[in-house]
Amino acid sequence: MKSIFIAAGLAVCASSSQAQQAAALRGTILDAQTQQPLPGVSISVPGGSIGTTTDPNGHFALAGATPTSEVTISFVGYNAQRVHVPANGRPLTVRLEAAPVSLQGVVVSASREQEKRTEAPVAISQVSPQLIADTKATAPYQLLNKVAGVYMVDLGNEQHMMAIRQPISTNAVYLYLEDGLPIRPIGIFNHNALYEINQAGVRSIEVVKGPASSLYGSNAIGGAVNFLTQKPAPLPTAGVSVQGDGFGYRRADASASGTVGRLGLYAGGYMARQRNSWQDYTDFDKQSWTARADYTFSPKTRLIGMGTYNYLNTQTPGTLDSAHFYSRRYQSNNRFTNRVVTAVRSSLRLEHDWSPSQQTALTGFYRYNSTGQLPSYYIADVRVNGVYQSSNGQVNNQSFRSYGALVQHRADLGFLNSRLIVGGYFDYSPSTYFARYLAIQKDVANNFYTGYTDTGRYLDDYKIDLVNTAAYAQYEVQATEALRLVGGLRYDRVQYKFSNNLSGSQTTKKAAQDNIYNIVAPKLGLTYALGENRGVYANFSTGFQPPETSSLYSSRQQIELQQANFTNYEAGGWVALFERKVYLDLSVYQMEGRHEIISVLQADNTTQSANAGATRHQGVEYSLTYAPVSEVNFRLSGTNARHTYLDYSEVVNGKNFDYAGNRMAGAPGWIVNAEVFYKPRFVPGARLGLEYQRIGSYYTSTDNTKTYAGYNLLNLRLGYRLPQASLRGLEVWTNVINLTNELYASVVTANQYGTTYQAAAPRTYTLGLGYTFAAKAK
Repeated sequence: MKSIFIAAGLAVCASSSQAQQAAALRGTILDAQTQQPLPGVSISVPGGSIGTTTDPNGHFALAGATPTSEVTISFVGYNAQRVHVPANGRPLTVRLEAAPVSLQGVVVSASREQEKRTEAPVAISQVSPQLIADTKATAPYQLLNKVAGVYMVDLGNEQHMMAIRQPISTNAVYLYLEDGLPIRPIGIFNHNALYEINQAGVRSIEVVKGPASSLYGSNAIGGAVNFLTQKPAPLPTAGVSVQGDGFGYRRADASASGTVGRLGLYAGGYMARQRNSWQDYTDFDKQSWTARADYTFSPKTRLIGMGTYNYLNTQTPGTLDSAHFYSRRYQSNNRFTNRVVTAVRSSLRLEHDWSPSQQTALTGFYRYNSTGQLPSYYIADVRVNGVYQSSNGQVNNQSFRSYGALVQHRADLGFLNSRLIVGGYFDYSPSTYFARYLAIQKDVANNFYTGYTDTGRYLDDYKIDLVNTAAYAQYEVQATEALRLVGGLRYDRVQYKFSNNLSGSQTTKKAAQDNIYNIVAPKLGLTYALGENRGVYANFSTGFQPPETSSLYSSRQQIELQQANFTNYEAGGWVALFERKVYLDLSVYQMEGRHEIISVLQADNTTQSANAGATRHQGVEYSLTYAPVSEVNFRLSGTNARHTYLDYSEVVNGKNFDYAGNRMAGAPGWIVNAEVFYKPRFVPGARLGLEYQRIGSYYTSTDNTKTYAGYNLLNLRLGYRLPQASLRGLEVWTNVINLTNELYASVVTANQYGTTYQAAAPRTYTLGLGYTFAAKAK
């Protein structure tokens, strides 16, 4: 009988335990703006020791929370919330609002792993989901130019150049990433490559400034720009929007997302077109779509598949001379230059948590890209003693396929709260390139190119097997409560196996050759906490840049190129003041370049690449955020920089000119972007933003005899999301770009025959309408 009572008692205890476990508070934490799940969010019972965090899908389970209690939900970069535990045991769905002032929240690009911004000893900035939603950008430059130290030059139709700790250039000193994977292989850089990104599928953007080679490899000299894609939403969501401007730009966006059981799905993208714009000969069509599927095998194992398709077909008018620019005559001098791009990327990532402190991720990826063009910048006039003789150009195509893998393991160690990250990277990218000679017909009197004849003669026709293998490691240790040290090392080996389809007198290049570049790139860094919400950091890093295949093997290129190497020293800090109403981030850097690869303007207005003996890049970058009240948010981002030739000379018309000590051309000394957003409490859902952009003066010629004064720009943004329950999710907005209708050029260059201007748009009104549906938790 006694044993029966004992068994019954154990059964009651077990039943009670199961009931308590079943009654555990469960829920999901989402970003209020994007409806994306937030991993790592803290959920705790105030005044007690009970707490937990959300998993990678934003889910949590908290045992011990009673229906009479509250729980506090907090996450770096978001406003904390207190919510009541439901009496009926139903799961919670909590949407956190982004804080107007924060310590940049959580970032992933500094170490390829999620970490607090304050633990990363690098200059890293984030374009948040909230800022993306408020800006309603039609091109990435409208977002990236808000980042301190970044000037993304708008060339129209989503084409661009970049300047991050570098002069404005087309050189391969940046690494463009999508979820940590390069969107193009080393050696096949394109300064326009961000038109291969699906803007509508971007959740947030992170910019690591300065060499990031210890983790990401070569080309990350000026910086690495990482576009983080949308994740599947836990609850069904869908959105559509349309927008257009007064100059014939039209765009439609669509997306859908949700999770069923273990499978989460996202699909979204946009279609855009331009017709009869303010600038002559600038029609274009663009499609960009992304699909993503996340499957959770178990709480420890996840599979993520993603695919992106991008297509761009655009006319390319070229630049303007001084007379046309200053008289606002935006005519193109031809009717045939163009660019057609198809870019496809796919990846499959398997993540496994061996334990809370050990994780491995394996990613396989595939890329296909075809870029065909008849470029305006290759149209050249032949002159003898200054007298016009003829004109020529080329049509070309570069295509590649990539097959690669990235593996990374992260281990959080008990010793001094340290972390070890190790990884390997492999990329095999066979590519082809051809260029055919064009005879260009010109109306000399009107400076207009009337047509062309494809001669069928090949300037270049080759193929390359490009192989990049790399291994890297990074170790972080909490030396003291305040001091955290980071050390990293990466080995890269880049091989170009060149095979020429031309021979004999058809070409000046070899029939076949191998070029191999390799480097060991170290990084050292530290962060030191000076107290709550304030700290400093310092780092030393190196980077390298192999010559681009288009420079090494092009028949136009007559200068032999060497690998470029860079050494970077950097220090900075951050502080939040006045009860976190003010946040200031500051960094100072000096980067030394050896054999830096630069573009040299030729007499016919085309360019070749050359190595500069030595260069120096110095600057200070700063960002200030101020939220005096919850309705007002002010942001200022800026940089003051100096880019100098230490050892460089050119031969012009048989004479040698030494430019050592000169400032580099196309390098503004001051760049600033400031913006204030006002979201009135008495009109819920409304927003008003005013943005100011200043690009300071810079030299337009290497000899420092010609300058451009830069420009000032004002942009106005208005939006309203209807708060009524029946129409929640309906939004209207209007943006006025170049509010004062200033005449300015996004980039200016000079040569011996004059100055050319890339004209920027006059005052432009954009109107948009969108609707987002988000299901409520049951």
